[in-house]
Amino acid sequence: MNDAHRPLAEGPQLRTLLLTDLCDSTTLVERLGDGPAAELFRAHDRLVLALQQRWRGRLIDRSDGLLLLFERPIDGLGFALDYARGLRELGAARKLELKARAGLHVGEVLTWRNSDEAVQVGAKPVEVEGLAKPMAGRLMATARPGQILLSAVAEPLAHRAARELGERGQQLLWKSHGRWRFKGVPEPQEIYEVGEPGIAPLRAPPNGPKAWRDIPLWRRPAALAAEIAVLAVIGTGVWFATRPQPAIAFNQRDWVVVGDLRNLTGQSVLDDSLEQAFRISLEQSRYVNVLSDLKARDTLERMQRKPDTTLDRAVASEIALRDGARAVILPTVAEVGGRVRISAEVIDPHTQTTVYAESADGAGADSALGSIDTVTAGLREKLGEAMKSIERDSEPLPKVATKNLDALRSYALGQKAFGAGRYDDAANFYQRATALDPNFALAYLGSVRTGVASVNATHAKPFLARAIEHRDRLPPRDALYLDAWSAEFVTGHQAASKWKLLADLYPDYFAGAANYAFNLMQENRYKEAQAYAERTTLPQNPLRGHGYDQLGRSELGQEDFAAARNAFDQALKLNISDAARRRANVSAAQGGYADAMRRLESKSDGGKQGYARVQDLDKTSVLLDQGRWAEAERYIDAAARLPVEGNELLQHVLGVAAGSVTSLNGDRVRARERLVASAKRALDAAAADAAYDEVDYVYFALASAYLVQRQGDSSLAQSVLDALKDRPQLWATPKLSELREIVLAGQERLSGKPEAAIRRLRTLLTGHELYQSRAALMEAYAAADQPEQALIQARWLASHRGLAYIEPVGAQSLQPLNVADSRLAQLRAAEFLNQLGRTEEARKEAQAFLAACPPKLLPAYFFSRVERILPASKQ
Repeated sequence: MNDAHRPLAEGPQLRTLLLTDLCDSTTLVERLGDGPAAELFRAHDRLVLALQQRWRGRLIDRSDGLLLLFERPIDGLGFALDYARGLRELGAARKLELKARAGLHVGEVLTWRNSDEAVQVGAKPVEVEGLAKPMAGRLMATARPGQILLSAVAEPLAHRAARELGERGQQLLWKSHGRWRFKGVPEPQEIYEVGEPGIAPLRAPPNGPKAWRDIPLWRRPAALAAEIAVLAVIGTGVWFATRPQPAIAFNQRDWVVVGDLRNLTGQSVLDDSLEQAFRISLEQSRYVNVLSDLKARDTLERMQRKPDTTLDRAVASEIALRDGARAVILPTVAEVGGRVRISAEVIDPHTQTTVYAESADGAGADSALGSIDTVTAGLREKLGEAMKSIERDSEPLPKVATKNLDALRSYALGQKAFGAGRYDDAANFYQRATALDPNFALAYLGSVRTGVASVNATHAKPFLARAIEHRDRLPPRDALYLDAWSAEFVTGHQAASKWKLLADLYPDYFAGAANYAFNLMQENRYKEAQAYAERTTLPQNPLRGHGYDQLGRSELGQEDFAAARNAFDQALKLNISDAARRRANVSAAQGGYADAMRRLESKSDGGKQGYARVQDLDKTSVLLDQGRWAEAERYIDAAARLPVEGNELLQHVLGVAAGSVTSLNGDRVRARERLVASAKRALDAAAADAAYDEVDYVYFALASAYLVQRQGDSSLAQSVLDALKDRPQLWATPKLSELREIVLAGQERLSGKPEAAIRRLRTLLTGHELYQSRAALMEAYAAADQPEQALIQARWLASHRGLAYIEPVGAQSLQPLNVADSRLAQLRAAEFLNQLGRTEEARKEAQAFLAACPPKLLPAYFFSRVERILPASKQ
């Protein structure tokens, strides 16, 4: 009748099952009599009800025993412990010894509710079935009176969470009773006992007809071996038929939070080392994204928690909900029965319930890395990743990390120091790791990162060489990361394609997208850079503030001032100090000079000397933009004279910028002296540093030559071109090659061949050309007496003021020149219009120029040019 009215069962659910049996319950009635026995059972029922409410249990069935379901193993264990203690107290009050057997297991079950008609005729309200139920029953039946037995699945999950029981949880006794065979279960099962001192028997259960100790094969009768083989075949078929499906809505590229490793072995060397190893193993997946430890600590700060707060089930779940992670993974290492066990459980952060669990045992601490690989592979498969993908994207930890746990611990400490911005400490930890294991490729790569982050190529280079030497010992993603940095240092021009490959294969690996966006901006490809910069603004990125800064730069390069302003404001909210100068660029490009200078003079730099010196370029540019050219020259001269400790490259940048401003102010002799000296220093530096910064130094030399060309002098340009003629490999870098073409076109123009210069420069107009390509083309058209075409270029220069401020090529050394040219383009437009006979338009352009650059502030040599367009009264 129950079957006739049974609704359809829900899908399989992972639950904790607790079965108990009150020992000698029939004898109790005989001893006490019906009345006292009834009163005892009523007290027993009150105890069960109270414990149900305390431990959130669901009572499914009861007679002499109980069947309860719980969301978590620790809740079932808490019920069992309190139940054992409560029975002792009930019995003591009546001078009886009351004990119960208990079996605790975790597995999938099917539940359904019987119809009201079925319940009225005696059916249970809720039915529970599944392979987990008989397993829990076998455990319970095997237990001695007063004994709580746990399965191998339930024990690590309960053991890990025992601290939630408070002080009592720390005093619990845990004991393995070895491997047992259960009737009807094909594989041997390891069983455990847990209990309180003085209450738990802590003795091996007795053998029985339905459960017996697993004896080694050589001690068994031969016939039993055949029986086990048959059962194994049956069990395998049952397993495949009932194999659990994913119970969490996890999709490719979803995020997980890895909680702090719980180390129950007492070996402190395992604390940081195995936690780092777990991350390295899991991060090899292209299916599962792992939230970085740095991002988790950042979220802790926003939660107003201390940075060293333990990421347990509750805390990690809250981080997951805040950062959009779909699951939490909690790893544990324990010593069980003389073996090291690595286990991990997948938690649904919304309910904090265990969805999946995996474990692997090994002999000794050296087995831990192999066990971690086994556990993470199992978790990845349960989260939905295809086995082929797991095999393709995974390398064994001993190969891609290190077998030396001390070296792994040093690397883990280096990662933490790097994430906190303590680069010197990080470098020391990485070098300690490679001293302990000279083949530790990830640690060499860490040293490369510290060199790059601290702008110290000299530090990075030797470690890059060692990392390349051991490239085959890197995880696939990190090998691509190494290839990209190798291209940055060795070939330069190939770096963009390497970063693109990394960014496309691992779209949520923020380093790939950020570096590719940076490379795209170095080529003025701002629209493409915007798409990759947007990826780095996801909440899971611990450096998303820098992502907003990159996004704002890409938008300013496209003249989208509103979007750029919003992006830089977001970066400032996330404490990116450099975004203050970018935000000032937006204001200045739109004529908001007061706001720009206020932002540039703020103390948001945190005292960083390098930041303050780069700001000198922006201040100089804003002064030029307002026509305050003499003041701009005094300012950049003072900045260029100050040494920049530990950053020779920035000293060159300031030198080129100072030369450009001197040239604009009309002091040709002094400007030429400065620029000739700048070009010589740059060429010498390029020869001494034949990699990484070489492209920048050559750019400074060509820029100096170009600035002298603008004064009508071709001699410096010819000497620089001659010095570089035997180095064709340099011109594989797009923007360096473009600047060389600009200089070559300048030589053609100055030698009386403006048409040849025009043809050369027009090939550069790709839609992401250098700002000065247009300025050079404007002057070539003017020299060729083509004012209408020159006017088009002048209008382009005046309308791309965002690009003038933000163009990053050559470390922004030509930013002041670009900004000045964006303003001078109005004067040049007026001159071309006047030449074309469009006098009224010419006067309007000239007046607009004077409105932006008051005559009393301009260099004297501009007056003669303005006078040809406007009479003195108009000026």
